[in-house]
Amino acid sequence: MPITEQQLLQILPNASQRAGVFVPALNRAMQRYKIDSPVRQAAFLAQIGHESGQLRYTREIWGPTRAQNGYEGRKDLGNVEPGDGKRFMGRGLIQITGRDNYRKVAAALGIPLLSSPELLEQPEWAVTSAAWWWADRGLNEIADSGDFEKLTRRINGGLNGLDDRKAIWERAKSVLGAA
Repeated sequence: MPITEQQLLQILPNASQRAGVFVPALNRAMQRYKIDSPVRQAAFLAQIGHESGQLRYTREIWGPTRAQNGYEGRKDLGNVEPGDGKRFMGRGLIQITGRDNYRKVAAALGIPLLSSPELLEQPEWAVTSAAWWWADRGLNEIADSGDFEKLTRRINGGLNGLDDRKAIWERAKSVLGAA
């Protein structure tokens, strides 16, 4: 079921400047990756809402911080060339990070991310990469189960921002009729 701009703004009230740009991309990506029930959509919107600061950020805020400096040379991320850490910083609504992850998303979406990583900052690709990542990791099924903490751990690696994620999730469930 498609969402409207009005619904998105009820769920992510701080997205007012960008909601209209994101709604068509969200609807296309959610349909493509079967994020197609109110339960799945509420969970997806809660997670991307938190990860992106309510659609304000499609690129990691770069300090660089100590953690960001640690991206450089991280073989587990595929960052094997000098400059890969910053070049393949977190982008998209779920913050795709590292050369290997960019390679996987590029192959799945058919876009040249290794030569143009900034494409993930554009609303269409920011949303589509997040929805692909979501589906690729079986998160629809976890959303269906209602285990929001497990879902958060799969996205974040922990429970960072859990209160904000849950607040957005509750709004989304109410607005989309998943409550």
